[in-house]
Amino acid sequence: MNTIYNIVVGPLAWLAGFIFVAGSIYRLVSMYRLAKKKDPLLLEYMDLKFGLRSILHWVVPFIPVNSRRHPVMTVVTFIFHFSLFFVPFFLLAHVVMLDTYHGISYWSPPEGLSDALTVFVILSCIFFGVRRIVRPEVRYVTSTADWVVLILVFLPFFTGFLSYHQIGPYQAMLILHIFSGEVMLAAIPFTRLSHMIFAPITRAYIGSEFGAIRHARDW
Repeated sequence: MNTIYNIVVGPLAWLAGFIFVAGSIYRLVSMYRLAKKKDPLLLEYMDLKFGLRSILHWVVPFIPVNSRRHPVMTVVTFIFHFSLFFVPFFLLAHVVMLDTYHGISYWSPPEGLSDALTVFVILSCIFFGVRRIVRPEVRYVTSTADWVVLILVFLPFFTGFLSYHQIGPYQAMLILHIFSGEVMLAAIPFTRLSHMIFAPITRAYIGSEFGAIRHARDW
């Protein structure tokens, strides 16, 4: 079991990081080339002021009109996305691991807060899953890929929660947690999780077009 752990935290971690970085660069370059092919004047639309304005308005809950129409979904989605970034980067155990293996150390929140946010992500995944089943309009557009993405997000947080509270075989659960996190990281550029890479660019483009050309708001 120790050998498997060393492989997971060593070569597989580096491999997952490499796939994430290389895959992200590849997808960004591919998207740029495709966009330029379809619209040679792509960069002419981009405006820093209106692009940033759009991004800032869309990341703050209840500013966009549609978010006010669905308050429950807005709250769940906002905290879910916040937790999805906050917990992996600032969880004490992750900070300790970075310090141990790479000499990188920084602030981490109380463990109780990270634990609560982890539970929220787990419950949110269940909420999204149930919603895809019970809401006809959501079920209609749900594909196998959507379920795969949901599982990819669910597993690292669920196994992390179990290993932190030592529920089940600790070392096996810890290995599953690290491995599932690496799979999710490597999958980001090639699944719908890639919206975390593309969303700011797309939003900036839409905001630039609406603000600089249509002289209207896009939220």
